[in-house]
Amino acid sequence: MNSAAKNAGLLRWKLSVDGPSVKGRRGVAPSRVSLPCPEGLVLDASEIAIVDDEKRYSVVQPDVLAWWSDRSVRWCQLDFVCELGRSYWVSLGAVADAKRDAVDVGRPAVVCQTGEKAASECLKFDSLDLPCESSLTIHLTHGGKHYLGQLAAAVDVASGSVRWTRTWAVSFVEVGQGKSPLIGQLTADSYADVPVVQFTFSVQNPQAMDHPGGNWDLGSQGAVHIDRLAVHVSTETGTDKCLIANLGDSSSPIAASKELEIYQDSSGGENWNSQNHLTAQEQLSVSFRGYRGTADGNRFEGHRAQPVLRSTGNGIVTAIAYRNFWQNFPKSLQADAQGLTIELFPGQTPGGHELQGGEQKTHEFAVEWRSADDSSSIECLTQSPVLSLEPECYASADAIPYLSNDAAHLDARYEELVALAIEGDDTFDKKSEVIDQFGWRNYGDLYGDHEAVHHRGANPLISHYNNQYDCTLGFALQFLRSGDRRWFDWMIRMADHSWDIDTYHTDDDKLLYSRGLFWHTYHYADAHTATHRSYPKRLRVSKLFDGGQDLEELGDTGEELAKNYAVGGGPAASHNYSTGWMLAYYLTGKDRYRHAAINAADYVLAIDDGNGTPFRWLCRSDTGYSTCSSEGYFGPGRAAANSTHALLTGHELTGDSRYLDRAGVLMRRTVHPRQNLDALDLLNAELRWFYTMYLQALGRLVDYKFGLGQQDDDFRYGVATLLHYADWMVQHERPTLSEPEKLQYPNETWAAQDMRKWHVLEHAALYQCDPARRDAYQQKADFFFDNVCETLTGSPTKALCRPVVLMLNFGWQRGWFKNRKGQSRIQQPILDDFGPYVEFVPQRSIAVRRFKRLVVVGAGLAVAALLVLVTYMFGVGPF
Repeated sequence: MNSAAKNAGLLRWKLSVDGPSVKGRRGVAPSRVSLPCPEGLVLDASEIAIVDDEKRYSVVQPDVLAWWSDRSVRWCQLDFVCELGRSYWVSLGAVADAKRDAVDVGRPAVVCQTGEKAASECLKFDSLDLPCESSLTIHLTHGGKHYLGQLAAAVDVASGSVRWTRTWAVSFVEVGQGKSPLIGQLTADSYADVPVVQFTFSVQNPQAMDHPGGNWDLGSQGAVHIDRLAVHVSTETGTDKCLIANLGDSSSPIAASKELEIYQDSSGGENWNSQNHLTAQEQLSVSFRGYRGTADGNRFEGHRAQPVLRSTGNGIVTAIAYRNFWQNFPKSLQADAQGLTIELFPGQTPGGHELQGGEQKTHEFAVEWRSADDSSSIECLTQSPVLSLEPECYASADAIPYLSNDAAHLDARYEELVALAIEGDDTFDKKSEVIDQFGWRNYGDLYGDHEAVHHRGANPLISHYNNQYDCTLGFALQFLRSGDRRWFDWMIRMADHSWDIDTYHTDDDKLLYSRGLFWHTYHYADAHTATHRSYPKRLRVSKLFDGGQDLEELGDTGEELAKNYAVGGGPAASHNYSTGWMLAYYLTGKDRYRHAAINAADYVLAIDDGNGTPFRWLCRSDTGYSTCSSEGYFGPGRAAANSTHALLTGHELTGDSRYLDRAGVLMRRTVHPRQNLDALDLLNAELRWFYTMYLQALGRLVDYKFGLGQQDDDFRYGVATLLHYADWMVQHERPTLSEPEKLQYPNETWAAQDMRKWHVLEHAALYQCDPARRDAYQQKADFFFDNVCETLTGSPTKALCRPVVLMLNFGWQRGWFKNRKGQSRIQQPILDDFGPYVEFVPQRSIAVRRFKRLVVVGAGLAVAALLVLVTYMFGVGPF
């Protein structure tokens, strides 16, 4: 049990509220906070309460997101209606009796329903406090055809005292004709006492995309070219209207009586016409800077709008707003006598909108109905405040392994390297402006400026990061350490982008690609028309690299690198980063992040299943895709690492034993306690730098099983292997940049990658019961930590994207390990006989070998048959 749970029957933590929508405002807003609970403290979610500054208990709706192994609550989300301007505390423990005076609100202010039909083309709203009715319809146009969104029967996801959530599967039907290949999902959140409905609408193209030669450019077969996708909300007709647009910038509100429209064509930034916005025809998709609008024929314009559009008639206000409007351009809001319309893919955009095969986009918007005399709450949903705890609360709960708030072990050098992401002259936000990393497909991704160091072109090199090294996880961890909202915002942006755009949402492509994640843009190349899909066809005709050593100078290593530098490919296990989605789920309660993380775990199971390949007729063994880090290499590497992380995340979220069992299978395939490490060529950084990635995953595996109380054979095998590698590292490892002549590009990333070595050695020390060897591990770990911090601090390129992301993810655990220095989780050495190491042979190799045998046997049978035939025809022999 956590020490906090042992020493107190009740914990009381203050909530922090941060966000532009709450500053200087009064009224109420639906609010949500996720809480970590110490193990053993909260046995039932009813033991959690929220209390305001007048000691009044709020009505809360709890939802348990994760449990400890003893079935006590680990993470819990609380929905409640917050009075803006008040202070709140959360109490954890046996407080159920004290909450009995809280009033159960028990009904939503706005009801969403589709009627009794199995499918409906209209979502109806009924305000319980206002004498009006309204409805929502979805309109799609592509290929010269108009489709209406058809909503299937509603599924009730949540129904409580504060929030009601319903979801509908959406198909797009042409009247009297057929269906669009696109599909969607609409989710509505209604709240008690707040007349606002928050919508999440995902539209997906589930078709496979054609990728000749492994290149994934716009314009390929499988894409759907959308002319218009819009959501219309009707208002009462036959009354005079007052139409108002609050633009969210420095301009004054815009008023009209008949028609009002605002269209955001581009980001409005200085680099609004960046080459980042190319179409399949290599033309810019943007036409002008910022937004333009009309109000009863009068024009207005500006750069970056975050608008709320309101229509008032008969004393009733209907309003609509889209979260991150300008960032997700193009977007349009319109108001007229019939109602309000939000164009998710606007019809006025020249050339339309290409949704690639396997691509989706999630839109978030809100609709409000209220009396003209009441204050508005819609901004509190489209610009949601972030409710959080102080960093020491997250650390003391121990719900996130290795999280520590011990100031005594903070390293100023490390903290300054981390802060480069959000402070200074080259932050991630400022990098986004360089290539205009905005628009519905780009928003949320990082600019991989480390790839542009040797670029000599007139325009900035366009390189997309695509969640490499799980920067979503790094953002979440830094938010938990600091409470700084900027980290939270980046976590959400990247979590959404990597699920919508970087994940290949199809089941109809080859086994390795379907449901996988696309790599970052090819090294040192421009994304061009491949957007976020790694491999543009331009690679085949353009020079790939500037600077760096010639591959021939690296000898055998250069030859192997040349094989790895294929100019085509697709999703693979090596880029299956998913754990950040789990933390995003814990911190927000949004189910799409849970689904994304589970999808990544299922991907690992699927790609290794030999029954899904053409070779199944010859062999049904594992394909090996989940641990293949480079051609023919199935040892410790990034594929095995990311597959293991994905499986552990899947198990933590679901409890499904298939995931944890599979992690054990991959471990035994990849490493062994008596493996010949010299034969693996681990010091060849260009080819084997990623072996420490797997050892980090192995450390997580043994820690996870230790926490579950599963000190079984897999646990002992994992610990023995971890120590075997740590002993070798103490003797042989050195800073990678100490031998720059062996590297093609001896840059700052190599120094940052060495923080993994620190992490592995600290992990190993936790399971080393021999004091002398444990001390050797920790001394070597301290050496690497210091070397990384000193090298990067003195590097002029330390603020580049990739080294900063590596620092976000590794090094923050230092205080936790320091507080356990000299401790070991096992008391006796592991001397088990695990048998000899057997090298893994993938399905393909077995199948090819069997096919060759069949050919030989078949040839022999053919010769024998021919001899029989000749003998028969010429009367030779006994026939």
